[in-house]
Amino acid sequence: MEKSRKPRRGAVAVLSAALAAGGLACGPAAVQAQAAVTSLDLPAQPLDQALNALAARTGLQVIFPTALAEQRQAPALRGNYSASEALERLLQGSGLEARMSGPNRYTVVRRGEDAGGDARVLQPVVVRGALDPTTEGTQSYAARASNTSTRLNLSVRETPQSVSVITRQRMDDQGLTQLADVVDNTPGLVMPASGNRGSDTSPVYARGFRVENYQIDGVNLINSGYNGIFQTADMAAYDRVEVIRGANGLMSGVGAPGATINLIRKRPTREFQARASVETGSWDLYRTEADVSTPLNEAGTVRGRLVAAWQKNGSWLERLEERGKTLYGIVEADLGPDTLATLGFLYQNQDATGHARGGLPMFYKDGGRTDWDRSKSSAAQWAYSRRHNQTWFASLEHRFDNGWKAKATLERSAYHYDEVLGYAVGGSVDRATGSGAVLYAGRWAGKPVQTSVDVYATGPFTLLGREHELVFGATASRTRNETSPYDSPDGAGWFAPVLGNLYTWDGRTPAEPFNPAVGDIDNRENLTSAYATARFKPTDRLSLIVGTRVTSWENIKDTAYDSGRRTHLDRHESDKLTPYVGLVYDLNDEWSVYASYTDIFKPQNNQDPQGDYLAPLLGRSYEVGAKGELLDGGLNVSAALFRAQQDNLAVALPGVKTPTGGQAYEAVSGTTTQGIDLEASGEVLPNWQVAAGFTRALSQDRDGATLNTNVPQNTVKLFTSYRWPGIGQGLTVGGGVRWQSRAFTRLTDPLGSKQLIEQDAYAVVDLMARYQFSRLVSARLNVYNVFDKYYHPEPGSTYYGAPRSFRLGLDMRF
Repeated sequence: MEKSRKPRRGAVAVLSAALAAGGLACGPAAVQAQAAVTSLDLPAQPLDQALNALAARTGLQVIFPTALAEQRQAPALRGNYSASEALERLLQGSGLEARMSGPNRYTVVRRGEDAGGDARVLQPVVVRGALDPTTEGTQSYAARASNTSTRLNLSVRETPQSVSVITRQRMDDQGLTQLADVVDNTPGLVMPASGNRGSDTSPVYARGFRVENYQIDGVNLINSGYNGIFQTADMAAYDRVEVIRGANGLMSGVGAPGATINLIRKRPTREFQARASVETGSWDLYRTEADVSTPLNEAGTVRGRLVAAWQKNGSWLERLEERGKTLYGIVEADLGPDTLATLGFLYQNQDATGHARGGLPMFYKDGGRTDWDRSKSSAAQWAYSRRHNQTWFASLEHRFDNGWKAKATLERSAYHYDEVLGYAVGGSVDRATGSGAVLYAGRWAGKPVQTSVDVYATGPFTLLGREHELVFGATASRTRNETSPYDSPDGAGWFAPVLGNLYTWDGRTPAEPFNPAVGDIDNRENLTSAYATARFKPTDRLSLIVGTRVTSWENIKDTAYDSGRRTHLDRHESDKLTPYVGLVYDLNDEWSVYASYTDIFKPQNNQDPQGDYLAPLLGRSYEVGAKGELLDGGLNVSAALFRAQQDNLAVALPGVKTPTGGQAYEAVSGTTTQGIDLEASGEVLPNWQVAAGFTRALSQDRDGATLNTNVPQNTVKLFTSYRWPGIGQGLTVGGGVRWQSRAFTRLTDPLGSKQLIEQDAYAVVDLMARYQFSRLVSARLNVYNVFDKYYHPEPGSTYYGAPRSFRLGLDMRF
C-alpha cells in the first residue's frame, strides 16, 4: 500500500459540489462548480491513472481503497467537460460512484455502498494525483514527481536539489523533437556549439561544467566518455526529460557537478490509443511520427506500444543534410496482481553529410576579423557523421504486501558511430584572394557495446513510532569499444592542405584523403556501485535524506599500431564513497526550505596538450533553497543558491590541440562555482501554462580569475502558452524567449596579438499556435528566432546559430 498523501486542489476550477449524476450527492455550490469547463485530452488508461490525471487538470480530490482500482480501466476523454461530466464518464461502466467526503474531497465506492461521509471509515486509502511522474496526457508544464536525484518517489518540492522536468506537453507545444532542442529550453543548460550540433564540439554545460551524466530510465550511459552520441537522440520515444542540476553522485555513481539528464521512456496503456503526425518546415524539413498503444489480450494484462519517427532535413548551412529514423517498442505483462514484466527495444539512426566540426577561419592574414555569411560552411562535401544505436531492455518489478517494491533491469546498447571529418577551420585568409585557409581532415569510428544491470528495492519502515522510507540498490555497467586509430599520435597522419579561394570554395576539392586505420584499439570501461538512501521523518514537517554510494571504476585501453608500437592505459578508482545529505522542512502545505550536500568525484576523459588524461575531478557541492507548490499544486516554483568547490577542473585551452587533434585542457585546482537558480513551471490560471527559469553561475580559480568565459554566466529561459477552449474546439497560442549574457574568449591572430573575441548578450524569440479542428485533428505552427537574430553560440567560432525558421504540422489521434 502506498503512503496516503494529503489531497491538493489543482490550479484550475475546483469542484466544490458533489456530483448530481451517477449517484453523486449534491452540495450547496453544485451549480457553480458544474458550470466550470476544462479542456481535457486523457488517453484510455487504468482507472487510477485517469483519476490522477483528472485531479491534476481539474483539482478534483479523489480518495479510494487500492483494491477498487485494480483491473479497472477508464475510457479516453477528449474535449471540453465540466468536472462533473468528466468524473462521471471516467467511472462509467466501472460499477463505482463518487460521493462527497469533505470539502473538495470525493470518495470512490462501489455503487450503492455507503461511504459514511468521511474517508476515515475506509480501509487504508491512496490519494492519487500527487506522485505519478507520467506527464503524457496531463497537458501540463509541471511535473508531479521525480526520482532521478534519490530514487525515492518524491514530489519536486520534496527533492532537495534543483529539478527541471520538460514534460511531453512542452515538447509537443514547442516542437522539441531532438535532445539538443530540449537542452536549448531547459533552465540552466547551455550548448556553446562551435560546429554542427551533435559533433564533439557542441558540449552541454550546466553551472559552469560540462554535462557528462546521461541516463535512460535512470540507467547510466557511459560509452567511454564519448557522450556526444547521446545528444542526437530523437524525443519521439520519451514521456519526459528530468534534469537534476548539481552533483548527482548518489544515483550516477560519479558526482559530476554540472547536471544529470535522464530521459524517461513512454509506457504502454491498457486501452487502445493512437497518434500520427506529419510535419514540414524550413530547409526542406519533413518529419512523420506514429505512436500506437494497445492491449494485447482481452483482459488487458499484456500491453504493447510501438513508436516510429522519420525525419529528413537540410540546413541553413550549405551542403549539410540530416536524416533520422527511430523505432521504439515495449511490451508490459502483468504476471500477477503485484508483478510486472517489461521487454522493449529502441532503434535509432542519425546520419549527416556535409558535417562540419567547426566554423571558418576567424582572422584575415592582416589580423582583421573575418565576416562570413551564415550559410557559409567549413565542411567538405564528403564529410559525414553516422550514429546508429540498438538497445534492448528488460525489467521485472514486484510489489509486496508490506508496501515494498523491488525492481531489476537489464539493458544492452550497441552503438556504431563513424565520423569522417573535413572542415576548413585552420589558417588565415588573404583578404583579397580568399586563399590561406587550412582544411583539417580525420576520422574516428567505434562500436561501443554497453551492458548494464540495475537492481533496487524501496519501501517504508518504522522507527521510533514513525514511518520512514528506504531505498537500496546496486548497478554494474560494462562497456567495450573495439575501434581503430586513424592517425598517428604525433598528428602526422592528418591531411591539412591549404585551400585556394575560400570565397568560392564548394567543398568538393580536394577529394577525401586516403586515411586507413593504422592499428586496433580495445577500450573497456567498467563501473560498479552500491548505494543506500533513507528518508527519515522525525516530525510531520521535517524530512532528513541521507545516503551514500560506493563506486569502483576502471578504464583499460590497449592500442596496437601497425608499426608494431603498443600502448597500454589502465586507469582505475576503487571503493570511492559519495555521501549525500538533504534536509527539507515544510513551512506549510505549500512551501518548504531545503539544504543538501554531496561530494564530487568524476574520472575525466579530457587530455592535456601532451595527450595525458587529467586526474579525476574532486570536490564538494552545496545547495540551499526554497520550493513551493502554489495554486494548490498546479504550479511548481523554486529558488536555490549553490556553491561547488573542486580540484582538477578541466578548463579548455583555446586553440590548443592534443596530439590526436582533440581539444586540449588544463587541470585547475582550488576553483569555486557559485550562483543562483530560479524556476517556475505549471498552470498559473485556467488554461495558461508557464515555464520560466533564470540561472547565474560564476566559476573562478583560486586567484579570483573567471573560468570558462566562453560559457554565459546568466541565462533566462521562458515559454508560455494559453488555450482558448471556446474558439472552435480549442486554440492555443504561445511564445518564449531564450536569453543569455555576454560570453568571450581570447585568440591569437596571425600577427601574434591576443584579440578579445566576444558575443554580446542576445535573445532569441519563438512563437507557436495550435488549432484544434476536432477532438481528433489539430494543426500546429512554430516559428523560431522570429526576429532573425544573428549570434555565435560559441564566441571563439564563426559558426552561427540557426536563423528564422518555421515548422508546420498536422496531428491526428484515434
